[in-house]
Amino acid sequence: MKTRIKFSKCGSMRFVGHLDVMRYFQKAFRRAQIPVSYSQGFSPHQLMSFSSPLGIGLSSDGEYMDLTLDQVEDADRIVEQMNEQMNEEIRVRNLTILKDDARPSMAMLAACDYMIAAKPDKTSFLERVDLEELVHRFMEQSSIKILKKTKRSEKEVDIRDNIYHLSTGLEQLQGHTGMKYEESCLEGSAYRPLLYMQLTAGSVVNIKPELVLEAMAAFAGDTFSFLDVQIHRLEMYGDADGKKGEVHTFSSETPCRLLPLSEYDKA
Repeated sequence: MKTRIKFSKCGSMRFVGHLDVMRYFQKAFRRAQIPVSYSQGFSPHQLMSFSSPLGIGLSSDGEYMDLTLDQVEDADRIVEQMNEQMNEEIRVRNLTILKDDARPSMAMLAACDYMIAAKPDKTSFLERVDLEELVHRFMEQSSIKILKKTKRSEKEVDIRDNIYHLSTGLEQLQGHTGMKYEESCLEGSAYRPLLYMQLTAGSVVNIKPELVLEAMAAFAGDTFSFLDVQIHRLEMYGDADGKKGEVHTFSSETPCRLLPLSEYDKA
């Protein structure tokens, strides 16, 4: 039976890499006696996959994992069983039962929401400017070119159409997405929200928030350091109109046909 798990990752766990997070879940499933399905062959492994692994140092309220189970009698009870075996810095938010022909979430991923927060002991370029004015002038540009580096090369790309939303308030992002976000795992922390953005994501085009921040800093005549801010992922979406391999671009004035990954292919 195909299922999709939504989970959060905060605190010191944000420094744990993707492969170790995968091992963490594998052990938690065994301890909780979750009936996870295994592959066939000489080296069976749990049937699980992640939508888009989170970078080292980033935190999140909206991570997704596809998991195949032998049976599901009570989804809420399974969530409770998993959380009983996990520490407070990784928590399962919900488990959704999917259709038998459900597509992998990594193949549907089209966009992600992010919050950029100030650290209590750091000062970023975002705090040295009139941020409302900077966001307005930055998004007025018809072209935003950055140097995107890969393992093999680097090239100049225009990311303007891949920035679906950029604002200084959560209410503005909620107005854009129509979402009401769950209580963040950063609630009560010393981090102070500064900026919200929705960016293209997925295997075809993937724009990291660091690239947008670098472009904003350059536009403001300043520099950006990853260590000065906390990047926090809020949600991940699939394109309701698109097919695998297609990229649909939207302006900030055009409603995005995006759905949270937890809403796709529900049984």
